[in-house]
Parts: sequence; C-alpha cells; structure tokens
Amino acid sequence: MSRFKRGGKSVDSRAGFKSDKEESPVPYGLLKTARKSGQLNLSGRGLTEVPQSVWRLNLDTPEEAQQNLSFGGADRWWEQTDLTKLLLSSNKLQVLSEDIRLLPALIFLDVHDNQFTSLPSSIGELENLQKLNLSHNKLKELPEELWNLKNLRSLHLQQNELEQIPEGVGRLSNLDDLDLSNNQLTTIPESLGNLRSLIKLNLSYNKLKCIPPGIHSMTSLKLLDCTHNQLESVPSSLAQMASLEQLYLRHNKLRYLPDFPSCKLLKELHVGYNQIEVLGPEHLKHLNSISVLELRDNKLKALPDEIALLEGLERLELSNNDISSLPYALGNLPKLKILALEGNPLRTLRRDLLTKGTQELLKYLRSRVQEPDGQCGERHETALTLPSEAKINVHAIKTLKTLDYSEKQEASIPDELFDTAVGDPVISVNFSKNQLAAVPARLIELKATVSDINLGFNKLTGIPLEFCMLQQLAHIDLRNNLLTSLPAELEALVKLRSIILSFNRFKTFPDVLYLIPTLETILISNNQVGVIDPHQLKHLEKLSTLDLQNNDIMQVPPELGNCTALRALMLDGNPFRNPRAAIVAKGTDAILEYLRSRIPA
Repeated sequence: MSRFKRGGKSVDSRAGFKSDKEESPVPYGLLKTARKSGQLNLSGRGLTEVPQSVWRLNLDTPEEAQQNLSFGGADRWWEQTDLTKLLLSSNKLQVLSEDIRLLPALIFLDVHDNQFTSLPSSIGELENLQKLNLSHNKLKELPEELWNLKNLRSLHLQQNELEQIPEGVGRLSNLDDLDLSNNQLTTIPESLGNLRSLIKLNLSYNKLKCIPPGIHSMTSLKLLDCTHNQLESVPSSLAQMASLEQLYLRHNKLRYLPDFPSCKLLKELHVGYNQIEVLGPEHLKHLNSISVLELRDNKLKALPDEIALLEGLERLELSNNDISSLPYALGNLPKLKILALEGNPLRTLRRDLLTKGTQELLKYLRSRVQEPDGQCGERHETALTLPSEAKINVHAIKTLKTLDYSEKQEASIPDELFDTAVGDPVISVNFSKNQLAAVPARLIELKATVSDINLGFNKLTGIPLEFCMLQQLAHIDLRNNLLTSLPAELEALVKLRSIILSFNRFKTFPDVLYLIPTLETILISNNQVGVIDPHQLKHLEKLSTLDLQNNDIMQVPPELGNCTALRALMLDGNPFRNPRAAIVAKGTDAILEYLRSRIPA
C-alpha cells in the first residue's frame, strides 16, 4: 500500500506546502513576507475588495505554524512584525472596510486611484498613521474621525469630488504636506491657519474666490499653490508669511498684487494668466531672494526701474502683456537666463532682437544704458516736446523719425505736428491715449515712410479706406477702441507683420486678415469673436502668435491643429469645453497636438 494512502483516502504529496486558497487574489507568499518586513504592496491587482486575511494579518496564527515542519532561522513565524506600510492603490475598490482598525501600527496607507466615495469612521483609530494618500477617488465627504490622526504628516486628497473641508482639519497639528487640488472647493476653513507645521499646501484647480486671512498663521509654509481658481484678490496677511518660498497664483482673476514686506525668502512668484495692470516698486522692493518672476498673460503696460534691483532673478516671464518698452537696466541683471517677451507691443526694440535669445537681448539693453542721456530714453518720450502751446521739437523729429502725440486726451492732432514733419522720413507714429474718434486724415502724408502706427486707447469706430495707402506699414496697434470691422482694402498692406485689435467690439474675425500672408502676429483678445476659420488661417504661413483670449468661441475647430507655424496660441477665457483647461494650461504645442488628434480620419 502506498505510503501516500491513509484509510483509503489519497493524500496530496504537497500537503503542508501550499495554501488552501489557491485562487486568492493575494498570494500567500506576499502575506508571509509582509509579516517579516511590515510592508505589503497590493497595488494594481484589480482588487474589488480587500481579503480578510490582509486586515487580520497580525492577528491570526499563520498557516505554517499549524504544520509539523522544521524551520530554519529565517522561518520563525512567531517573530512577525506589525504591518506599518500598506499600498492598495490602482485597484477597483469601492469600500474601505471598518476592519482597517485591525492594523493599528500602520504608518503609511496609500489607497489612491480607486473608487471610494466615503471612508470608514474607524480610520480615525490609526493613531500611528503619518502618511495617508486618498487621491484620485470619488470622495464627496470626509468622516469627522479623520481629524483625530494627530500624528499625520502628509494628507493627499487631490482629484476627488470634495465641495468643502470641515473645520476639524485644523486639529492635524503635525501636518506638513496637504494636497486638496482638483476638487470642487469654493471655500477653505479658517481653521486651516492652525496648521503651523504645514510646509506645502496645494489648493489648485478648485473654485476658490478668496483665501481666509488666517492663512498667515501658517508660519512654516514654504509652498502655496492656488493656481486655477477664481481669486479676485489675496489677503494682505499673505505678505506676512515669512517662510514662504514659492507662491503660485496663476489662472485667477487678480487685478493687483499685494506687497510682500515679510516675504524675504520668496524665491518664485507665479502670477501669470490674471488681469494685473500695474507692477509697482512697492511690489518688488522686498523680494530680495526672488529668482523666478512669472507675469505672462496679464495687462501690464510698463515695468518699474526697480526691477533691475532683483539681482538674484534668473527667469522673468512677461509674454503677452501690453508692455511697449523696457528699462534698459534689465541688461545688468547678473543671473538672468530667461527673459520671455513675445506677444508685447514693444516699440523700443527691433523685432529681430526678440528672436536672438535672452543673452543677445540683454547685451543690447546693456549697450543702451551706456548711451548719452539724449538717446537712452524711449523714443516716444524724447521725440517731441508738446506743452500747452504745442511747440515742436524739430530736432527730435528729424533724428528719431518719430511723431509722438500720445497721452494728451485730445480729440484731434494739431496741424503743426504734420507741418513740421513734411519732407522728413517719419517711420513711427504714436497717437495713443487720446480721444480720437477718427483716424487723422493727414496720416496719409506719411505714406512713403511710416511703418509703425499706434492708435490704441482712442475712440475709433472705423478705419478709413485711405488707410490702405500706407503700404510701408509693418506694425499697427488699434487696441482699446470701438472697432467692429476692418475694410477689405487693407489687403493692400503687403508688408504688414503685426496687428493688435484687443479690447474692441469685433463679433467676427476680420476676413481681410486671412488675406495678408505677411502677418506674423494677430492679437484680438477681449472681443466677441465667435468663430475662427482654420482653413483660411493655415494660409498665413508666417503667423506665429495668435491671441484669441476672452472671446465667445464655443468650439475650437480641430483643423486649427494643422497651423503648425503657431508658436503662441492663446485661447483662455472662451466658453468652449474642449480642449479642457488642463490641456490649454500646458501651452501651444499641447493644444495643437490635441486638436490634431481630434481631426476626423
């Protein structure tokens, strides 16, 4: 009789060496190893529930203890370690069992990327827990017991469906890392200010309209991210956060910046994609440690000379503002490596300089600092002297070739100005910031030489047909007027490279622009344009910058992705749903790639 037969019953020769639960989603070997290491990784196993054997890992006698086998030194089951680290991420779990309380020694619990809508109250019994990752779930609310975790140092709740955070969060006194991004929060509790150990706070991609003043009590905070919210202001108390090193306020509705008198350690300030109109000396004078200053896509018209005092500045982003000139002292910043200026109506810089890179641009600015006083200023400030009696500086007109009658708030341009310019090759005209209701008729007298005209900030309701006679024009600035259309005759401007039509009343994209192949820049933000024709736009092979922000575009045509010459495509502030904000925020290349992927086969 075989030695494997006992009482007529067959005995498996592998008895004692295998688990009874061969089909268990958690291999027994993993549990055995976890008892020794105190760590169990069950991520990405497609689990719909956590086996009871996991929760009872440190309670039940292990299987090998019931088997009559001899063990070596490495197999001493009685010398097991309490489970301190449990990874359950990227499964299909919908419920976290109340039995989580059976693992009281847990220090690190990661359940991100599941389908939880709520948490068990027993999670509050894990008094040793230091790191808890609940991100990428469907949580709509949080149990009050969660705030009993006094030893918790890191709490990640991003990518859920939370609409509010209870005041109890202020009891997590040891927390140093809190991520609440990508939820539906409209407010945050004042008690958040009690988290005096907090170092990183991420509130980005929510619906916050304000930050509670008590936030300044977070005396250890180094990083605050409020990107992509609806903030119209920030509390002045924010400026008292002495430990703050990185502040992100991008994609909000800010119109001004606070002063930062106590932020001596602030290294990075990101405030792009807002509506900031003024950057004054008071905003800069305390930023002694700043290395990154990002102000792109705002409404800045000028930079204060004090910006040249930021000697640690390495990156300055000013793209797509309304800046017409730069302080030449910028060239003396010793550490500046990146200076982004595209999309600005710069008047004092040659266009080719902007394409040569930061170092060449800084070299040019330095050279202008050293020039005599009579030439280092901006052209429009020295071109004319026009006091109340309208005396003309003839020498300036003849040497700088510029007519400047800006910021006078006048309804007409005096004839004396044009009379003086007769016979001189005027290249640049600046009549901005007046009360002009019509384009001055005598501009046509300059048709042989004028290449740059600024008529912004007036009350123009139309452009006369005679304007097409200015065939040397390369740059036109018509922003902040009352225009609704452009004459088809502008097609004759065969040298036109840039046109600024922002802040007018266009309801349709001017058809004539599709017919000017020399165009490199079209800025038509803050109008009511509803449709863009990608097929006609593709014919503008030199077009590299297209600003369509804050219009009424309901659908972005996928074919726009074929306009591969575009280096800067701005679409923020339109009511379209696709591409989503996350893609738009990644920049032009990501937008174009997404659009191309949506083109029907």
